[in-house]
Order: sequence, then C-alpha cells, then structure tokens
Amino acid sequence: MPMTRVLVAYGSSEGQTAAVAERIGEILETEGCDATLVHLQHPPSPLEPAVYDGVVVGASVHAGSHQRYVESFVRSHRETLNRRPTAFVSVSLSAASDDAERRGTADELLDGFLEKTDWDPDGTLSVAGALKYSEYGLFTRLLMRRLGGKERGDTDTSRDYEYTDWEAVESFTREFATLVDGD
Repeated sequence: MPMTRVLVAYGSSEGQTAAVAERIGEILETEGCDATLVHLQHPPSPLEPAVYDGVVVGASVHAGSHQRYVESFVRSHRETLNRRPTAFVSVSLSAASDDAERRGTADELLDGFLEKTDWDPDGTLSVAGALKYSEYGLFTRLLMRRLGGKERGDTDTSRDYEYTDWEAVESFTREFATLVDGD
C-alpha cells in the first residue's frame, strides 16, 4: 500500500510558522505519512495539491492579516482543498495573550481568512508564535517590544521569547494524520 502523501504548505515572515510547519512535517512522518514542506512565497512550479492525499496550510498574522501569497494559494486551489482532508494553522502573538479578548482576535483572524478564501478545512488551530528580537531590525525590534512584548512583560530585546504550544501542535497533527490516513 502506498504511503499517504501530505502537503504542508506555509507562509512565514519571521520563521516561527516555518518551525511549526517543520514540526508538523516531522509528526506526520512519525505517523507514517510522506510529508512535503513548501514555503508558499517560493513554491515549486507546478505545485498541485491534487496529487496529495491531504493538505495542511499554515500562515502567520502580521499587521492584522495572514500572508497574501498564502491567501492566493488557497483561493487558487480551494476546490481541490475542499475535496480532500485539509487543515489550517494560524500563528500569531494574539494567541499567546493572557487576555481572552486578544485571544479571541486570533480566532477572528483565522475565521476571517477562511471566509475570504471560501475554504472549509477539516481542522483549524490557532497557535501562539514567538518574539524573535534577535532577528529583527532596530525599527521592528522596538515596535515588537512595544506591541508584542509589553503585554507579557517580555521586553528584554537581548533575547527571544517563544510561546508556541508544541503539545497542541503535535496533538492537532496526530489527529489530522488519522483523518487523512482513514480517507
């Protein structure tokens, strides 16, 4: 019996969504799937989701929206995505908030992405990202310190802060692997 093939397509601006996608790929592999990771900013040509048994799409939130190129990918392939097992993972700092209203904003952005793209994935996960001060330029570092770090008190720009709930990512991925393998 051939191995279940899963496309993990993602957009990442500062690298945390790439790390999440890589972990998803690793977990899928341990679950017996053949995972292919593709950064959608530079996809291979042609990229045909129809040749995969399932698709996981990941995107990060910046300035209140997900990457346009991820949105474009989903719109271009929505018919295929809506006909096979799929999942969407949204990575944002809002998901790391202790404030329920801010965490709700992360969920609203995820729902808004699905509404804009007319995509109905089988599963969704809103997961916290990271503050990677060491990778930011001066302006971005100061902006993120003010916007992202202030709320949690993580304002020491000499170090990075990771908020991703890796157990949630693993659990979500194992559940998806069961779904795609049972198809």
